[in-house]
Amino acid sequence: MDELLNSLKYDSAGLIPALAQDAATGEILMVAWMNAESLRLTLSTGEAHYWSRSRKKLWHKGEESGNVQKVKEIRTDCDKDVLLVKIEQIGGAACHTGYRSCFSWVLKDGVWSEEGVKVFDPKEKYHK
Repeated sequence: MDELLNSLKYDSAGLIPALAQDAATGEILMVAWMNAESLRLTLSTGEAHYWSRSRKKLWHKGEESGNVQKVKEIRTDCDKDVLLVKIEQIGGAACHTGYRSCFSWVLKDGVWSEEGVKVFDPKEKYHK
């Protein structure tokens, strides 16, 4: 597995961007970061693990919300510097703000307009 992990091109912080895509619909749900350890955990468990740049720690997607991502396939681009993680989103929401997708705002007439599907209230889910 080390050869596979080492074949990727990580940035100077040891991270690689990972796009999470709904395997069934093709919808891009979120972008996160992985390092070699989070990718190793993802491969060994079959569920997405990422590196939180803000918290500076590994995190299992859904560890607090229960909205885990079951990995169906992982791809990389020709430069091996980006990952595409095709997933089944459990619980309906990928975004920590409670939306199905982190890409829930669209630019219309110079203004960001909300068009996302709200699945849960983050105040209730995270008790913060």
